[in-house]
Amino acid sequence: MDITKEIDQLRRQLNEHNYRYYVLDQPTIQDYEYDRMLRRLEELEAAHPELVTPDSPTQRVGGQALDSFAQVVHQVPLESLQDVFSFEELEEFGQRLKSAAPEVGEYLVEPKIDGLSIALEYENGRFVRGATRGDGRVGEDVTENLRTIRSIPLSLEGAPPRLIVRGEVFMPKTVFEELNRQRELNGEPLFANPRNAAAGSMRQLDPQVAASRKLDMLVFNIQYAEGVSFSTDGEALDWLAGLRFKVIQYRTVQTIGQASDVIREIGERREEYPFDIDGAVVKVNNLAARETLGSTAKFPRWAAAYKYPPEQKESVVEDIVIQVGRTGVLTPKAVVRAVRLAGTTVTNATLHNQDFIAEKDIRIGDSVIVQKAGEIIPEIVSVIPEKRPADAVPYRFPDHCPVCGAPVVRDEDGAHIRCTGAECPAQLLRNLTHFASRDAMDIEGLGPAVIQALVDADLVRTPADLYRLQAEPVAALDRMGKKSAENLLAAIERSKHNDLSRLLTAFGIRQVGQKAAKVLAARFGSMERLLEASEEELTAIPDIGGITARFLLEWLHSEQGSHLIDQLRQAGVNMASLSQPTGDRLAGLTFVLTGELESMTRKQAGEKIEALGGKVSSSVSGKTSYVVAGEAAGSKLRKAQQLGVTILDEQGFLALLSEN
Repeated sequence: MDITKEIDQLRRQLNEHNYRYYVLDQPTIQDYEYDRMLRRLEELEAAHPELVTPDSPTQRVGGQALDSFAQVVHQVPLESLQDVFSFEELEEFGQRLKSAAPEVGEYLVEPKIDGLSIALEYENGRFVRGATRGDGRVGEDVTENLRTIRSIPLSLEGAPPRLIVRGEVFMPKTVFEELNRQRELNGEPLFANPRNAAAGSMRQLDPQVAASRKLDMLVFNIQYAEGVSFSTDGEALDWLAGLRFKVIQYRTVQTIGQASDVIREIGERREEYPFDIDGAVVKVNNLAARETLGSTAKFPRWAAAYKYPPEQKESVVEDIVIQVGRTGVLTPKAVVRAVRLAGTTVTNATLHNQDFIAEKDIRIGDSVIVQKAGEIIPEIVSVIPEKRPADAVPYRFPDHCPVCGAPVVRDEDGAHIRCTGAECPAQLLRNLTHFASRDAMDIEGLGPAVIQALVDADLVRTPADLYRLQAEPVAALDRMGKKSAENLLAAIERSKHNDLSRLLTAFGIRQVGQKAAKVLAARFGSMERLLEASEEELTAIPDIGGITARFLLEWLHSEQGSHLIDQLRQAGVNMASLSQPTGDRLAGLTFVLTGELESMTRKQAGEKIEALGGKVSSSVSGKTSYVVAGEAAGSKLRKAQQLGVTILDEQGFLALLSEN
């Protein structure tokens, strides 16, 4: 078959399967078959790069990471909606419509997705740009991130020369729960709700990150369609579905009273939707009537968003228990008498932290009002003081970790109380994942799934246990086998010979990251010398402040910290600095790296700068000595030019490094 024809056929087949899987939810082939077709297309395009097109299925995550987002002026403003909070207000809305435009006729009712509003632009059937709503008139260009959303078609058949549609990007509830689980495991801040997660994902400068978040999108409006006209919104939405957009489900009703019934039904079924909703939208279906009604300065007069009030119920606090998260944070949880809320039975409610309990004076035995925050997380809204038992006493947070018994400390920002245990079982997965990570001990093949399997098999309880693993029990783990086990043990053995700075990073001591670890290893040279250091010696080192010094000393001399260091030493893990700075020729100079370098990665360039005594910063300021600009340098280069900072290309940078 002709190469061009084969590529075209593969693209059509892959686009068809994408549509069936991500839009219709009706896959017709196995993932394996799909992956083989995609691999074949990738091979053909790699051999014939002149045949690659922007709408190819291989280009879903093809963009480079950006320094910033460009602004987009919307051709048609993305208006917001007026809110109504009761059926009485909705009835008044309907009466205003009838008075202003008697021909209003029927309405469309649809769930209001709690996501991020986006406009998609197509030219001659090809997706060319996507932008956030912003202030309605000016948004941000997030095209590369939108390309990663598989339900968004990159090409359309039968589309007008120019088409702009509006929809809502959202994170499915199941994806949100898994994302937060992984973030907790990695010690990262949790997203508050799916909307925040979707917004944060869409504003990632690296499309690879956005792609990993598995976002979705539903289209609900045509902003502009050149040469195409419709009489009703329902007709327009059906036309979009025919173009293979994933379109919001809507219901057509004749009266506001019927709209209210549909809104109640949507509210009762809200748990069944794969996405979060915070209300329902009522829109005039007749597009001519919409023109008559027009818009105010803020929103269209022909639509309203009914906002569901959070459902609240009375319950009783039967107990307050403390959970220790994988980052060591002690989180209080109220065990409440079972109550039905938003379609589910609630028996637990979050109490956030000690300050939340104290502020609301929540006690065991209290009668309380419970609701679901964001319709997801049950929380206590208030206490009913007149129902408080006479023997109820104020709740007091524990002084020691309920899991390992180590002392607890309050974060410097006062928000959290945290376990200080170096070997706390509650933090085992997170600690092991961090210990083995690339910037720490860099143990290849020891990812979260393998760590989970090792812990489940009771083969590892502390990082030191990694160095006692035997091949046979590791090979017996699910999806391991003899060869994988041998490779893993070899990688663990290699990690014994890492520099001291990597070990210090791997400990996960608060405020002792990669940079501070390198400084400490270079300054003291060995773990023995570091253990002898005083707070005064530590704070005399640039970049090591009083708080960091105290956290470091507390960890090193804690019972669990001392035990872990001793166990690692016995296992043969190196505890000395293997590399010292090669000079101080760049001392006092600050560098900012931007763009892509050909001869090395930016991380490697930073290491060379630090080895010569220089510093690497992530932002350009008047104190920056040099900006090293590689290919595709962006906003940092422009800022350097504005500030008059010296700019080095790659050859100039290499020349500076090689100077005698």
